[in-house]
Amino acid sequence: MSDVTDDHVFLSLTADHGDADARWAFGTGFEDPLHGVDTTVPATVDAAELAACCLALGDDALVGAQRLAQWCTRAPELEEEMALANIGLDLLGQARLLYSRTGQVDGSGRDEDAYAYFRDAEDFRNVRLAELPNGDFAFSITRLLVLSCWRLAVFQRLAAGAPDPVLKAVAAKGVNELAYHRQFAADWAVRLGDGTEESHRRMCAALAGVAPYLAELFASRPGFGIDPAEVREEATTVLRQVLDAAGLELPEAEALPGQGREGDHTEHLAPLLAELQSVARAHPEATW
Repeated sequence: MSDVTDDHVFLSLTADHGDADARWAFGTGFEDPLHGVDTTVPATVDAAELAACCLALGDDALVGAQRLAQWCTRAPELEEEMALANIGLDLLGQARLLYSRTGQVDGSGRDEDAYAYFRDAEDFRNVRLAELPNGDFAFSITRLLVLSCWRLAVFQRLAAGAPDPVLKAVAAKGVNELAYHRQFAADWAVRLGDGTEESHRRMCAALAGVAPYLAELFASRPGFGIDPAEVREEATTVLRQVLDAAGLELPEAEALPGQGREGDHTEHLAPLLAELQSVARAHPEATW
């Protein structure tokens, strides 16, 4: 066993993100993150760039949330099922806020439901890693770890310097949520990687499955002056810290052609969206 415990990894990843004893998603409160925020698009902000940024990050969150929802009744233990559900709800909340902002600034006036339920797969702009099937628990944990490391690095920069006050507020709320997501995934990555021979094998297989999608993820450009190279460096530094504690290595892999940000998706996205959108499309005029 490694001499680096789960608690050491946990503390090292959450020291700058509030309560280190928190074990549940931060997004379950009722405080409106946009309370008092001026929703007028600043004159200095490129509305098209803002809309594209919000849409892409919203799509990442929605697709990721839907994949996590598929773990309901299937997770190894009830506590993990609840944690994954809470993480999915965090991402769903981020998607709702980002879609609402997209509709405000792209000239369409569409609401969050229009973006979530009434677009086809080719209209989505999520990174392809988010849409891959869940596989086993090790794969879902590995994907969550990678996406959380990357998304947290992006949201930290948006929270600090996004020129749009709404996007800045959404990112600020998301930072605490994503810090928890990253911690949860890191905790499990160490347990599995530094656990039994079988759990270690499964984590190695999961890393091999994720690796071909990393180049696309780290090349993604959030906009507003955020340097993808800086995001990649920060995310991979944390990822390698966790993998070192788990006795794992990030394998080299040839990047797959295509970009989810440009509408190039795997064959897995369309059926996932069909599952997500079925009720809304069958009853488009339904109300609560």
